[in-house]
Amino acid sequence: MKEINDSEFDDFVKSNETVIIDFWADWCGPCKMVAPIFDELSKEFEGKAVFAKMDITENPNTPSKFGVVSIPTFLIFKNGEISGELHGAMSKPDFKARLNELF
Repeated sequence: MKEINDSEFDDFVKSNETVIIDFWADWCGPCKMVAPIFDELSKEFEGKAVFAKMDITENPNTPSKFGVVSIPTFLIFKNGEISGELHGAMSKPDFKARLNELF
């Protein structure tokens, strides 16, 4: 799972066709609950999307730019442009179903 930072964000989302970014923080309980699910889904969606994580505590600029006010927030980018977003911790079946709707 790739951890990205503010300085590499733009290049990262532009260099991959479909990207899902998990905006999280170490102090966030729901973020910790959904982290293993996000990791499992990254393997299941391999070839369809690139999954990455961004710690909002260490990288405040990008979350602010996209209006991320609660975490976990998952932003989906297609060809460098935001195409969807999901909020909050979800069960794996719910998360997977919502991602399938966006693809």
